[in-house]
Amino acid sequence: MAVVVVRPEPGHGATIASLRAEGMAARSLPFFATRAVAWTAPDPDAIDALLFTSAQGVRLAGAGLERLRHRPVVAVGPATTAAAREAGLSVVLTGSHDAAAVVAQARGMGLARLLHLAGRDRVETGAMVRVVYAADPVPVPPSAIAALAGEVVLLHSARAAERLAELVDEAGPGRRDIAIVAISAKVAAAAGSGWRAVAIAGAPRDEAMLAAARALTRTATTGISGA
Repeated sequence: MAVVVVRPEPGHGATIASLRAEGMAARSLPFFATRAVAWTAPDPDAIDALLFTSAQGVRLAGAGLERLRHRPVVAVGPATTAAAREAGLSVVLTGSHDAAAVVAQARGMGLARLLHLAGRDRVETGAMVRVVYAADPVPVPPSAIAALAGEVVLLHSARAAERLAELVDEAGPGRRDIAIVAISAKVAAAAGSGWRAVAIAGAPRDEAMLAAARALTRTATTGISGA
C-alpha cells in the first residue's frame, strides 16, 4: 500500500522524502503547480505585521517582500515559520491551529493591522490581503486515479480534497476503495463522505499527517469504515 502525495512543490518533494525516510512506500501524483503572481506592496507604515499561512507565501512572494521585510511575521505552523526564518524574516508568533486562531492571538499582542501574503485560493482571515502566488490544476489521467484503489491519499488543503473527490467520482475506482488523511477537519469535510477510511492529523503539520498515514497502512486489513 502506497501513500500518495498530491500537494504541489516545494512541499511535495519534502513529503515524499519524509515518507521514504520512514520506510513507507510513497507515490507522486501532484494535482496543482504553483507559480508566483505579480503584486504591489502597500506602505509599510500601514501594517503592523505580515501574516503567512503557508510556506509558499514566503517562498513565492518575490521582490515585493523586500519593502516589508523589517516588519514582524505571524505564521501558521512550524514549516511556515521555518521558511520565514530562512528568508531572513523575524517571526514573533507561530500559530499551532488555524489562521483565525493565530490572527486573534496576534491582535491580542497589539498586531491589529496584518497583511496576509496569500495564495489565490485561501481562507479569509479578516486581514489585508495581497495575492502573491497561485496553484493551477495540472492534468491528471484517469488511469492515475484508477490506480488509487487500495492507497492512502494525503490531503493538505480543502482544494486538493475537493479535486480528489471530483476526479474519483468521474474516473473511479470509487471512494470506498481509497483512504484519506486530511490535515484538518475542514479539509476532511471538503472531501465529503464515502471513503474507505478517513484520518485527521493530530496537528496541522506534515509529521502528524505521516503518523496518521502510518496508522492507516498498519490497520488496512481490519476494515475501517469511512466517514
